[in-house]
Amino acid sequence: MDFKYKITLFTPTYNRAYILDVLYRSVQRQTFRDFEWIIMDDGSSDNTEELVKSWINDDNDFPIRFYKTKNGGKCRAINKGLDLAEGELFFIMDSDDYLTDDSLETVVKWEATIADKTGFCGVAGNRGSSPTETPNTRLWQMYGEGCEYIDEYAYVRYPEYTDKIIDGERAGVWYTEIHRKYKYPEYDGENFLTPCIVWNRMAKDGYKIRIFDDIIWICEYREDGLTMQGNMRFIKNPQGHAVSIREKAEFLNYPLKEKMKMWYTYYCDHTFCDEKYRLTKKQCAEYIGAPIWFIYASAIAHKLSGLIKKIRK
Repeated sequence: MDFKYKITLFTPTYNRAYILDVLYRSVQRQTFRDFEWIIMDDGSSDNTEELVKSWINDDNDFPIRFYKTKNGGKCRAINKGLDLAEGELFFIMDSDDYLTDDSLETVVKWEATIADKTGFCGVAGNRGSSPTETPNTRLWQMYGEGCEYIDEYAYVRYPEYTDKIIDGERAGVWYTEIHRKYKYPEYDGENFLTPCIVWNRMAKDGYKIRIFDDIIWICEYREDGLTMQGNMRFIKNPQGHAVSIREKAEFLNYPLKEKMKMWYTYYCDHTFCDEKYRLTKKQCAEYIGAPIWFIYASAIAHKLSGLIKKIRK
């Protein structure tokens, strides 16, 4: 397939007009110019639309495409963005963070080092707290001095797969054609899915990522961001939560004992929570893929555990 641009920079946003300008200025400063920027407004009630349309009228040498949809969450927005993208590479950039000045140039440089692109789904750079500092472990600290990149499956983030874990958040840039084959599942009434669902599915099908150490994304966690919402993201989105951990267990060949731990934890998370989000035992079994008898046994075990604790007090 022929693409119009090397990169589609894609930003889903929701009520971020107060900070979005920081990202815009970093996009303007890019040393690489063969890209488009798609902004997907996920039903904002602030002045995001007015702000972005004013930027479209600025004298930029890159196109800005703006779309507004009914609020449906980041992953639905990404699915729409993939359909719209005209870039060979698809770079999802959060609306409350910003790019290093040479971010896109660095992405293109590392992507070009992949001689045989068969079996690769993209590249991933580092996220930093500044252009020179990152909370993540550097590759050379795990793989030795001089290590600038590794080629690995997305599973490299899990201790079940390796003792050389790629920790922290990384900035993934995907081949658009491949990512289109791995869109996020959508569940009625839910609006959050962890990105690992897509990454793990790519790895399951044999796709590796070239992970490099250069910082290309400056990340700042904000009170209104998804990361700061913690465990409630999963409680409010039980089907998405279930598919992420169920598939991880399947792809990494969890033994039965580990699966049972996973089933029990899921049951506890989703039945001992706010009544508004509480699941029935049948729903727990269906979503997590556990036998219904095990969920009933978990309920009994949890009650007995509570009684024992009371007696000991």
